[in-house]
Amino acid sequence: MEEDTDFRIRFSSLCFITDHVGFHGTIKSSPSDFVVIEIDEQGQLVNKATSELIGKVLPEPNNFAKKPKLDFQSLSFKEGSNQEVSTVTGCSDNQNHQSGSEKEDTINDGTSKGEEEKVDVLGNLLDEKTNELLNHFACDIKEKWNSETELIGSSPEFSLGRILDKNQRAILHSAVRQKFPFLITVGKNSEIVVKPNLEYKELCHLVSEEEAFDFFKYLDAKKENSKFTFKPDTNKDHRKAVHHFVNKKFGNLVETKSFPELNYNAGNPNVVITVRFREKTHKHRKRSLFECRDQKVIHTAFTLRKENLEMFEALGFLAIKLGVIPSDFSYAGLKDKKAITYQAMVVRKVTPERLKNIEKEIEKKRMNVFNIRSVDDSLRLGQLKGNHFDIIIRNLRNQINDSANLRERILEAIENVKNKGFVNYYGPQRFGMGRKVHTDQIGLALLKSEMVEAVKLFLTPEDLDDPVNKAKKYFLQTEDAKGTLSLMPEFKVRERALLESLHRFGMTEEGCIQAWFSFPHSMRIFYVHAYSSKIWNEAVSYRLATYGSRVVEGDLVCLDEDVDDEHFPNSRVHLVTEEEQSANTYAIHQVVLPVLGYNIQYPKNKVGQWYQEVLSRDGLQTCRFKVPTLKLNVPGCYRQILKHPRNVSYQLMEEHDIDVKTEGSHIDEATLSLLISFDLDASCYATVCLREIMKHDF
Repeated sequence: MEEDTDFRIRFSSLCFITDHVGFHGTIKSSPSDFVVIEIDEQGQLVNKATSELIGKVLPEPNNFAKKPKLDFQSLSFKEGSNQEVSTVTGCSDNQNHQSGSEKEDTINDGTSKGEEEKVDVLGNLLDEKTNELLNHFACDIKEKWNSETELIGSSPEFSLGRILDKNQRAILHSAVRQKFPFLITVGKNSEIVVKPNLEYKELCHLVSEEEAFDFFKYLDAKKENSKFTFKPDTNKDHRKAVHHFVNKKFGNLVETKSFPELNYNAGNPNVVITVRFREKTHKHRKRSLFECRDQKVIHTAFTLRKENLEMFEALGFLAIKLGVIPSDFSYAGLKDKKAITYQAMVVRKVTPERLKNIEKEIEKKRMNVFNIRSVDDSLRLGQLKGNHFDIIIRNLRNQINDSANLRERILEAIENVKNKGFVNYYGPQRFGMGRKVHTDQIGLALLKSEMVEAVKLFLTPEDLDDPVNKAKKYFLQTEDAKGTLSLMPEFKVRERALLESLHRFGMTEEGCIQAWFSFPHSMRIFYVHAYSSKIWNEAVSYRLATYGSRVVEGDLVCLDEDVDDEHFPNSRVHLVTEEEQSANTYAIHQVVLPVLGYNIQYPKNKVGQWYQEVLSRDGLQTCRFKVPTLKLNVPGCYRQILKHPRNVSYQLMEEHDIDVKTEGSHIDEATLSLLISFDLDASCYATVCLREIMKHDF
């Protein structure tokens, strides 16, 4: 395994909890020397054939924002079924307007001014008084805007009350936005609140109110294969401003293009801006109410075996073969690259049969899928009991200046860590293996909302003369995303996704925000977690250097006896008192330290002061650990400072290497290798456990 000098420096500062001498050896000589197998919540190894389904799990926290948009125009009602939704009435005089030259394709397909009988959806869903008050609220907003009166104080709101049925709420949200595109609706629990749509007002400064009105109706209805066209425009700078507004506000939903108007004057051409829904974003959201009831999203679970392959690269390849996007995959934990790993996966919108059909194709990529079956829902990070490791350590030898028996040193080390445990550091793979830039540095930039800097860090080249680093070097020199794409190898899925977005949106702050959205949520938050992990590693080193193995006043301890993950509530975390310190009430294995986030408490001793100083050092003294522009919320958690390996077994093996000692004579020299197996709780690192056993930094 190639050693990373910078990482050796970073990790040599980490301390040990045991006092044996240790030994030297080589890990990860080949991927088959390091086998990782997930242990599911039932305690079963996921590489074993199973007929059991993965239990139903919680959806991702942001799933509510990803639910299919109801097709309001395809809903039918008891009164007047199959008729279209009524257009805006009341205070607005913008009924039935359409922009551009392609009215037949816009959202008002098939409507005519003479069509009188339309379903009053709001009248059906709201009582008469609420409906009347809503119309008055809408008129008041329009009058203030038309008179150019600024809305003083906080944005005015109007509540439609609590609607317990979620389908009715969805219909009502769309009905209000269709009738009053200059308003937005917000859900608060079961309540629907109506507010002014400030983006509508902003667009009115660029285009006519008629166009803004129709554009927001088009945007909300999300009619498949439809397009919206602004009025012809000869001013290039003005068109650029319209493009920028639409892409900045709605770039993840729609795309814009400019086309010369038919029969234009070549000397001074009229150009129209056309807006279309992005295919990937839109095609899975358009469903009627009845389709949503009848068609449940397909979820297929499987075990993924991969060899010497980065996990996100594996997901990118699978996504291409299955015709989905990487964020359609869910998993319980990340896995090493230089290893053979087995892990549970769930993919959305793919049938078991479809997954089975690509088995042969993905074998070329050193991947296999098995235990394929239908399940009810996705997986979430941390939804596993732990991992089982089968590891071979080769070329065993004594520490420098240690003349003791090597076998005895090895057995002593393993027994010591079995009994006393190891410091539960986050391992090197948490931070990437680059020498120049680590994932925690990118995470810090994201937490500080330095989006351009984060992109530059991500694309910083190493001092290697290979195609990937040549492409990165070219980008930092030129910021030419399109040119860099032509240089970047196809297998670098993340880099290419980022560059494609930068080519589209530009290397501006807003463009870089859009570029980060080319990554799934789990990948975006991975970088922030890497920063939190680095600080935790430094914190536990400081804690042990300051107080050693004593449990002191102000320490945090976990009151639960059996903790196998980091996600236990604040109510189970206790602050050690002076009396408890004197009585030795708690042991060092119960001490926890917070992993940074908005919902944690800090120790009330020197360690707590240390956290505050570090946050100040990194410019995060006011950080709330939320990055709303990237939809990242980091609540934080607690992590035990010590862990123990379980089910440890080991075997020493002799390997005979033929070495030419003198000309014409061959002498067999035996070298020792260690085969060691053990289980670790979720989020524990085998390399960290081995570091404690061997007293050797990798």
